[in-house]
Amino acid sequence: MIREKHHRLQRELYRGFCTAAFTLCLKERQSFFTTEPIFNHLEKLLLDTLSRYHVSAEIYLFIPDHLHLLLRGTDETADVYKVCVAFKQQSGFWFSNEHPDIHWQKDFYDHILHTDENLRKHIQYILNNPVRKELVSDWIDYPFKGSTVHNFDEW
Repeated sequence: MIREKHHRLQRELYRGFCTAAFTLCLKERQSFFTTEPIFNHLEKLLLDTLSRYHVSAEIYLFIPDHLHLLLRGTDETADVYKVCVAFKQQSGFWFSNEHPDIHWQKDFYDHILHTDENLRKHIQYILNNPVRKELVSDWIDYPFKGSTVHNFDEW
């Protein structure tokens, strides 16, 4: 019998005032996050989940085949890990009903940040992802992004 591998970091590290970067990929890197209606629906699910677990989003950015999240706990009860798990579950349920050929890859990639300097570097890296993928020439033109903290129109 093959046992499923546990996530690499201890769950306690994701609780409280933790700041962490996550990348959630679609299975077989399918291109899906490409229209405003899909983005709007998933953004609403994400924002509801963030609120439920007391987490803010420094940035979220949907590239056609994956999602970047940079999350920060807003109080001692926050849990950034649970946000990712709950969001994947809710969006996966929506996929199965509305887009049955779309599935998330198992688990996700993550990195816990320890300084505000790292935070700024990660935000810049994420914002420039659509430029590196040649989807836009300037990150400000990419439509499928947002934040509960920053107003990118002012950057």
